[in-house]
Amino acid sequence: MSDPTRTSQPRIIAVANQKGGVGKTTTTINLGASLAAHGMRVLIVDLDPQGNASTGLGIEPDERQLTTYELILEGVDLNEAILSTRTEGVCIIPATVDLSSADMELVANEKRSFMLHDALRQHAMDSFAFDFILIDCPPSLNLLTVNAMVAAHAVLIPLQSEFFALEGLSQLMLTIREVRQSANPKLRIEGVVLTMYDARNNLSQLVEKDARENLGDLVFRTVIPRNVRVSESPSYAMPVLEYDPQSKGALAYIELAKEVMRRYPELTAVAGEAK
Repeated sequence: MSDPTRTSQPRIIAVANQKGGVGKTTTTINLGASLAAHGMRVLIVDLDPQGNASTGLGIEPDERQLTTYELILEGVDLNEAILSTRTEGVCIIPATVDLSSADMELVANEKRSFMLHDALRQHAMDSFAFDFILIDCPPSLNLLTVNAMVAAHAVLIPLQSEFFALEGLSQLMLTIREVRQSANPKLRIEGVVLTMYDARNNLSQLVEKDARENLGDLVFRTVIPRNVRVSESPSYAMPVLEYDPQSKGALAYIELAKEVMRRYPELTAVAGEAK
């Protein structure tokens, strides 16, 4: 059950795009690590049955005794579900393939869209003093993604710098609008971040131009480049910021974290870097 007496309010951001392969999990992991590098305490909620965010942060399968499945469907205590990671300042609620059946099990529950919302607002959350909660959504607009949007204050959308990139956004925007109307009227779009960007490629430049013309200030100034270090780092179970802190990918995510933090002025005193 949610606790209305809670005073601490972490900023909850759902990282969502129903299209796979757009850099959603990569952005969740590396934005989380970059926010932590600025002094923020971050919780990542792995809501993808593939569990890639968990793997990418070094959580072995045998460590995932309690996961987002148990958190949502069995109401386990946050203290038991939250794990520390090797990245200082970053914790995670991991996922396993068990989560793939959650959609069917949620359908029969009358509070099916609010299960994650209530789970993340347990009184136990206060003791962790998180500044941000990043939810890594599955690559579909199913009940798990709806749960993330109902639980979140905002949605961050990774957009791959490739042909037809904008076409899939219409259904995502429609889902966000429906969630606003039915369950979470304060839900907003945190922003759209262009991923896998190749400045030498005319197509990337055209996608960026199209996105900025159509979406305006919703598009972050920072773009995430196509970078081999970003691609390699998950195989070493670490964010790119630890794998190669001077790589173009790492520096881009640091800049993205600054942009995100500037949208929360109350945090800038904590991280003087984000000015």
